[in-house]
Amino acid sequence: MAGRTEGRGPTPKSDLAIGSSGAVALIPGSSNPGLCREITGKLGLPLCAVELKKFADGETSVIVAESLRGKDVFIIQSTCTPVNDMLLELAFLIDCAKRVSARRVVVVIPYFGYSRQDRLIGRSPISARLVADLLQLAGATAIVSIDLHSNPITGFFSIPVDNLSANAIFADYLKAEGLEGEGITVVSPDVGGVKRARNLARLLHSELAIIDKKRPRPNESEVASVVGEVEGRTCILLDDIVDTGGSLCGAAKALKDKGARRVLACCTHAVLSGDAVARVAGSNIEKLLVTNTIPLKKPHPKIIPLSVAHLLAESIRRIHLDLSISELFEKN
Repeated sequence: MAGRTEGRGPTPKSDLAIGSSGAVALIPGSSNPGLCREITGKLGLPLCAVELKKFADGETSVIVAESLRGKDVFIIQSTCTPVNDMLLELAFLIDCAKRVSARRVVVVIPYFGYSRQDRLIGRSPISARLVADLLQLAGATAIVSIDLHSNPITGFFSIPVDNLSANAIFADYLKAEGLEGEGITVVSPDVGGVKRARNLARLLHSELAIIDKKRPRPNESEVASVVGEVEGRTCILLDDIVDTGGSLCGAAKALKDKGARRVLACCTHAVLSGDAVARVAGSNIEKLLVTNTIPLKKPHPKIIPLSVAHLLAESIRRIHLDLSISELFEKN
């Protein structure tokens, strides 16, 4: 057996008041330990002691080493690479919390894997729906995520789902760089992302453009046209996921071909599969802003990671205290 254990340790310094720590349990999955530590630092609460092991045959073992009875349990786990391992580990953690009489089991999934398989295409499953069913069957009572690939995913659940946005985090960085107002165009790389791009354009008081593209095959796209004013302007591409980087880099080239002065990109979830980092490095993209919903495996000067810890910590605080989190949506 090989394993990893998260201990309680000293209580970190808190930015956000959450009340009695005895009423809340923060359980870390193994997908993103750095983000888990940041969140606990914001809340001033320790992580629960959890032992996560792999048996010799690859089976996952989960042991929570303290009582969860009557507590609001928040399980923090992105279902990123290795996706299936992280998903099954999450389901086991949920089941564990439910079986030991937790009051609520809130699943904080910064990055929701399988979200792109959200509709029926030929003879394929709707995998995002099956994942939603699994989490609910395991015992989840609520879900918190960031920039789900599509809004219909929230309808796959019969429990509350808070789909937060990273737009304000990107906007704060861009404003600090002087990238707002006149001369800026926020660009949606496809029609499906227009609402997300429009919201960022509003935060930056900028214009909006749309790239019309077609997808001949999964992970491949071709730019058909650019709708909107981009010539001589600084263009900010906005998408929820950067995977292989092919679509994003192709969109950046199309914008430069249309006369864009500069091209930056903002993508919440840095999947960055295969040669994606090298592809971005050699592209027309000046900077790629991402968040730490997924740990950044290959740092690069062009790729700027921004933290979602405060956003998630504030959500956890409000859920535990039964406060509205609508303000978090209104800011994005």
